[in-house]
Amino acid sequence: MEAPHLLQRPTPEPYASDVPAPGSRGPEAHAPEPYAPDMRGPEAHVSGERSPARGVPDAVRPHRQAMDQREFRNILGRFTTGVVLVTAQTADGPAGMAVNSFTSVSLDPPLVALCAAHTSTTWPAVRAAGSFAVTILGGRHAELCRLFSERGADRFAGRDWARSPAGHPIPADGLAWLECRPSVIHPAGDHELVIAAVDGGALSDAADPLVFHAGRLRGLAA
Repeated sequence: MEAPHLLQRPTPEPYASDVPAPGSRGPEAHAPEPYAPDMRGPEAHVSGERSPARGVPDAVRPHRQAMDQREFRNILGRFTTGVVLVTAQTADGPAGMAVNSFTSVSLDPPLVALCAAHTSTTWPAVRAAGSFAVTILGGRHAELCRLFSERGADRFAGRDWARSPAGHPIPADGLAWLECRPSVIHPAGDHELVIAAVDGGALSDAADPLVFHAGRLRGLAA
């Protein structure tokens, strides 16, 4: 088993057994380079060049130098996320990983997205299963998340597991769960960006959520 899928951030890493270890999974997407609008009038665009940002210190102006990976991770680590378990009943038994690079995409049709690292040893098995469950974790699940980040650990031992309608294992005390099918998988740098259709789900509990910030798992009052 591998380290979690939390898109990460600099220090402790729980995740994507991907949690891109907790998160890994800060995001690995590259934000578009910002620019200041040109207010000089229509004729100012003849050359096709953008005017320099006015009143912006040189230190914060866009630049084209490659960003240092550690700095990038540290910056993304300040973006607080929730944490989910992605689990599936595979041909070789249950498989799962902790993920913080998870988000909603669309209400109609219902779609969600997650990122899985190319180095993940869990995601290939989950992907091959053809569908999976996503469980939203609460503050009491920090140890469960860490367990799903340990290589070689028996992640499904010593806990009560329920089953989704498709037969995937889900923590019996999760906050909520979804049943998903990969719809589109895009290569995205050192990750795969997975867009998944949602076939069903339910609320389970109203307890406090588990969050991931600055490389650490934390509780947060609901």
